[in-house]
Amino acid sequence: MQPENPESYSAPAHAVWPAAAIPGRPGAHLRATQTDRADEAEMPSGLEAIPDAEPTCGSKLLDELRAQIAQFVIPPSPEALDAITLWVVATHLQPAWQHAPRLAVVGPAKRCGKSRLLDVLTETVHEPMLTINTTPAAIFRSITEENPPTLLVDEADTIFGTPKMAEKNEEMRGLLNAGHQRNRYVTRVVGNDHTPHRFATFAMAAIAGIGDLPDTVMDRAVVIRMRRRAEGEKVKPFRSRRDIPALHDLRDRIAAWARPLLDEAAILEPEMPVEDRAADTWEPLVIVADLAGGHWPRLARVACARMVAAEAATEEDHPSGARILADIRRVFYAQREVDSLSTEELLHHLRQDPEAPWAEWGRGGLTPRELSRMLREFEIKPGNVRMADRTQRKGYMRNKFLDAWRRYCPAVHPVDTDPGSGSGFSEG
Repeated sequence: MQPENPESYSAPAHAVWPAAAIPGRPGAHLRATQTDRADEAEMPSGLEAIPDAEPTCGSKLLDELRAQIAQFVIPPSPEALDAITLWVVATHLQPAWQHAPRLAVVGPAKRCGKSRLLDVLTETVHEPMLTINTTPAAIFRSITEENPPTLLVDEADTIFGTPKMAEKNEEMRGLLNAGHQRNRYVTRVVGNDHTPHRFATFAMAAIAGIGDLPDTVMDRAVVIRMRRRAEGEKVKPFRSRRDIPALHDLRDRIAAWARPLLDEAAILEPEMPVEDRAADTWEPLVIVADLAGGHWPRLARVACARMVAAEAATEEDHPSGARILADIRRVFYAQREVDSLSTEELLHHLRQDPEAPWAEWGRGGLTPRELSRMLREFEIKPGNVRMADRTQRKGYMRNKFLDAWRRYCPAVHPVDTDPGSGSGFSEG
């Protein structure tokens, strides 16, 4: 019996999408009545209105896999369970994809089911490669372009958990980032004559750990935010001797179904309910759903829209990325667009915002060093600035932020494209 999950991701995005493809007939409508274009305006809108086709062999395999996963773990929502199912099947079609989506399995604490989910993935994905204490060099030497493995990284918090750890493991982060897109290689010299050799990095990867992964990895991932089971939520214990044979049998049947569809999967370009990198990441999952048919084209698109929207909302609430830029934009606006602010002044205003996290950042609030580290990602550095009393202090000049504001938070008091044409900002 499939466990019930008390919460789901955010409300679905509303858009009008064409009927999903029938396996073997990309782009075909699912119902004969939809062939009359005059009736299209009367079709209900919204992703959940996508009509289901009759069950197929592929859709039944996905249903079976979904039920097997649900025996052992309770993902945070039905959409997350759908996404995990589609991701597993997508690993069996890796040569078809332009992008290799990461599966970020994260949770706020221990005992959220992250490692148990990786146990199940290990027995169902294509060519699993566990990377416990494995060096990046060993990993990319194990990746082949014709038949890439599926990387499985557990306890990622021991790799990226602190800035010092992350700096030490920068090569691993670079490998995970590069491997998201086909034709991104690392070059190393090999042999006694030090001949340069290119190594492939393209491979799907599941990464589990406590807390969020580095932003660049999360941005390339389908994010599964696990949580501890509530009272009354029960799962089946995972026992290797009993459970692995059944999972292997299902894995082999999925691989046999997927293998003949490789060429078709490579040419499909479904319409996506999201854009940019999110669309690149989710496209393999949506293609798998369209190839399977049944109710999966609808489930995939609903999961995509809801989970991407949920991550966008989470990113706004987290003190990283463009959040610091947007809050600094508001400070300069409130200070009547002064040419510069000292670091001390800027931090004071940031900490005064009761809706922002900066007063509680770290042990004593956001520090000059942490502020500098965050802004360095946007090529913004502190320098000497002249104050109203004609003294000089370390601080930040407003014009250094203009390009980053236009790119990352244009809706927050939009920036005039000509920095010399006045303030160029309006209340937004």
